[in-house]
Amino acid sequence: MELRHLRYFVAVAEEGSFTVAAEKRLRTAQPSLSRQIRDLEYEVGVPLFARSVHGVELTVAGKTFLDHARLALTQADAAIEAARRAGRPEKSRFALGFLTGQEIDWLPEAMRVLRDELPNIDVTVTSDFSSVLAEGLTRGRLDLAFMRREAGSTDLVYQTVIKETLAAVLPSDHPLAKLDRVELAKLEGTPFINVSDTAPALLEIINNHLREGGFGIATAHEADNIVMAVSMVASTHGFALLPSYVKNFLPWSVVSRPLKGKAPTIDLVVGYHKANASTILAKFISRLGDLIERATKHVPR
Repeated sequence: MELRHLRYFVAVAEEGSFTVAAEKRLRTAQPSLSRQIRDLEYEVGVPLFARSVHGVELTVAGKTFLDHARLALTQADAAIEAARRAGRPEKSRFALGFLTGQEIDWLPEAMRVLRDELPNIDVTVTSDFSSVLAEGLTRGRLDLAFMRREAGSTDLVYQTVIKETLAAVLPSDHPLAKLDRVELAKLEGTPFINVSDTAPALLEIINNHLREGGFGIATAHEADNIVMAVSMVASTHGFALLPSYVKNFLPWSVVSRPLKGKAPTIDLVVGYHKANASTILAKFISRLGDLIERATKHVPR
């Protein structure tokens, strides 16, 4: 798979037409574009577009692939820029961190905020557990991170970006998967995959919700990260309670469904060290309101 395949795919997805994408976006012949997309679908192994006389629409698989394709192109562009700046040590460094998985939604937003500064700075990107990001901020290895509030980090400043609603993640062939919303009490007796203490903020919110709601749900397995939790849901035929961004990782065998009633939420925040005097950080924080406004329009909550 080559980057040009991803660029062709994104162009067709955004234009909704092979002809328009070929003529206006890519300056190539439509038959050649169609062949490239067929090659991509063959490599991925599933249809990405549903074709008709009226144009093309993304399949469910195509919608999932689109988010990752955009992220890959963004990261590739960032890598090119970083390589071009590598020989200019006078440029300022700005280190971004992301709770693993959140970079799919938030790296493009962060790069948009930094767009005017990119020619003059060297941006590095890290993804990890929130506690590791907090340590990176404390030790000066990171300038800013999209993360959870970490207890005990008194030198860090947090600003809420978005409140993520927790949803039920369950096998696609589970009887409750057919419903638009899931009543948590009806999952009693189903093996529950909880998060481990690698995600203390999320673990506390989940356990408090189960306890306060009086649900007869006990932890059957623990998962250290989102991807592991999703895999265990599929393999054990159990369920998990996870933040909305888990939709970015779900295979065909697993679905996410909102909870009936008042669902628990967890804050996604940006964190930074209060003693960090970076001018780039100050500019980023000053533009945080614009980022949050855009996020409320298209980022899952």
